[in-house]
Amino acid sequence: MRMIEVAQRKPTLAGARLDGENGQALVEYALILGLVSVVAIALLGAVGTDIGSLLQAVTSALNSAL
Repeated sequence: MRMIEVAQRKPTLAGARLDGENGQALVEYALILGLVSVVAIALLGAVGTDIGSLLQAVTSALNSAL
């Protein structure tokens, strides 16, 4: 009886390995997304003041044109 239980559990263990690989891919995508987010935040922080002054100049030019 014990051998039958082991034989029945073995396919589920193989299926668990496949699910683990899917989980690994999910973690890899999450790490990539985190890295892209950090880079985007750093770039916006570096050029954020330049963009702010550019938008202020455009706003001033549009207000004076009206």
